[in-house]
Amino acid sequence: MPIDSLNQLLALEKIHQLKYAYVRCLDQKRWADMAELFTEDATAAYSAGKYSYTGRDAIIEFLSTNMSRDGFHSSHRMHHPEVEFVSETEATGVWAMEDHNVDTDFDFVLMGAGFYEDRYVQVAGKWLIAHTGYRRTFETIGPLSKGGIAVTASWWSTDGQSTLEVQ
Repeated sequence: MPIDSLNQLLALEKIHQLKYAYVRCLDQKRWADMAELFTEDATAAYSAGKYSYTGRDAIIEFLSTNMSRDGFHSSHRMHHPEVEFVSETEATGVWAMEDHNVDTDFDFVLMGAGFYEDRYVQVAGKWLIAHTGYRRTFETIGPLSKGGIAVTASWWSTDGQSTLEVQ
């Protein structure tokens, strides 16, 4: 039976909230919370499949291993979602993505953009990520210290407060 318009709008909003929670958990390094967003058998294919994982635990292990350091800071933005319902309990989505990453330990700034392609399923009334992955349209990287850039606030090292002094 096709999904009716009101329920489709409600499901669409739940899927939007799911993806927004994904990037919030990613940038805040909330790995336990992020795990709750995936099906147990979820798959991921990051960087056009260069980094591919099967299973929620493997995905979270990859992300937490590579992004948990206090010196690694990320900001991901998802926008322009294109969500299509396959059925009442399954949908696919394409999201434009922009990210900005600063690594004070390894002295680099990385910025880029791309597109995420996701698959969502509804399990026990809750929408979850069954597959996620992105392919970049571009990526730039450069030295942090030589570019005249400095980190003046960090969620982890300064509790999110700027170290700049204002008169």
